[in-house]
Amino acid sequence: MLVRRLVALYVGLWLYGFSMAVMIRAGLGLDPWDVFHQGVAGHVPISFGAVTAITGVAVLVAWIPLRQRPGLGTVSNVVVIGVSVDIGLWLLPVWDALPVRVGAMAAAVVLNAVATVLYIGAGMGPGPRDGLMTGLVRRTGWSVRLVRTGIEVSVLATGWLLGGSVGVGTVVYAFGIGPLIQVLIPFADRYLPGFRTDREAEPDVVPVAP
Repeated sequence: MLVRRLVALYVGLWLYGFSMAVMIRAGLGLDPWDVFHQGVAGHVPISFGAVTAITGVAVLVAWIPLRQRPGLGTVSNVVVIGVSVDIGLWLLPVWDALPVRVGAMAAAVVLNAVATVLYIGAGMGPGPRDGLMTGLVRRTGWSVRLVRTGIEVSVLATGWLLGGSVGVGTVVYAFGIGPLIQVLIPFADRYLPGFRTDREAEPDVVPVAP
């Protein structure tokens, strides 16, 4: 089981970063956190992946007053996704044809859902942004819906003001990722313990982007 969980963790994190790269190359809008990452990356002399990793570290610092405890998956999330997205951007071309971009955007959302189910299913610690959400819910007593919406609206607005890409892909991701993850969870439940553990600890939590 340990080997299976480790494989699921690292395959899931790598695919997550790669799905981010596909979404960027599609050029039709990003998920809220990646809008923020892209906006910041446009103003600093470092790569998108480096911005993603540094943001993850900054969010982990915010865990301290929330008394959240990172796991192997938490630390791996920061490192692996940042490396994977940069390699994906290096490998993938820029697509010009709209049908190709639309197909790539849809594939990226599906791949992101698969990746999310794998890395959370491994049950080796939440990503920094997941932990921020659950920590705030626990400490404030506010609903998951309120906390998640507040975080995502804030990072989306900030990223958009910094020049991040908001578009139809942002809307497709927002409305598509949750149902896709829900459909895939039963397949992960057969082999991985992460969602069973999450349901016992936080029955109303819906995962967010790492």
